Amino acid sequence: MREAALAGSMALDDASGALSTKPIAVLDAALLVDSGSTVIMKFDTLVPARGPQVGSAGDVRGIASGGLPWRLDAGSGSLSCDGHLIVRIRGLVLAPDPMVPAALRGTNPFPAFRVVVSCLRSGANGSAVVANVSTGDFEANAQGNAEIDARVSLPKPCIAPIVLVTGPSGADGWLAVTGR
Repeated sequence: MREAALAGSMALDDASGALSTKPIAVLDAALLVDSGSTVIMKFDTLVPARGPQVGSAGDVRGIASGGLPWRLDAGSGSLSCDGHLIVRIRGLVLAPDPMVPAALRGTNPFPAFRVVVSCLRSGANGSAVVANVSTGDFEANAQGNAEIDARVSLPKPCIAPIVLVTGPSGADGWLAVTGR
């Protein structure tokens, strides 16, 4: 399929206006569209639960914050229309904060993380309804690093998606969320 797409691609030559047979960069994106895996959300940052987000005031679409302040070195990922979710987390650990027991500061006490995708969908009366879908548990190390590659069943439509990183099953508070 890729060879056929490359062979059939043409673009206008800027200098002469004539057709050129040079491959164009848009092809890879077009192939993604054809495969049904269009990216609907790409993010290069996550915000950890800290400050005013810690506690009940930090609820995001019905999910409480993790209860203690966290620190995060880096977080990125993407979500496709078909529910393919990729999240890379680096250094998601408890913050050096007086609220955190001294022995736990700078560590991740969880053996795994999960990711919740929160969407708005149309309710029966046309109002917006929150729909949260979760991955299973993905291994995380004591330094707070994890790679999550999962498929979730997104509601149709999935409006205004938000990605929340939580602890493993049974620890439902969010630790980091998409945003700046």
